[in-house]
Amino acid sequence: MFHDFGRTMMLLGGTLFVVGALVHFGGKFLPLGGLPGDFHWQSGNTSFSFPLASSVILSIVLTILANLLFR
Repeated sequence: MFHDFGRTMMLLGGTLFVVGALVHFGGKFLPLGGLPGDFHWQSGNTSFSFPLASSVILSIVLTILANLLFR
């Protein structure tokens, strides 16, 4: 019982580490949020961002990864 729980915790920890590294270092290599099709409005003290193109690309990549991993 605890063997499976330990394995699950290690998998979750490794996944969080990889995602955290991608978020931290990914901005230098992947310009997510600054692609053509990402909208940003600023007026005075108010700003609004809508990363449409980044969301579509991220969705496509995650769909491909999920299909490869869970077949």
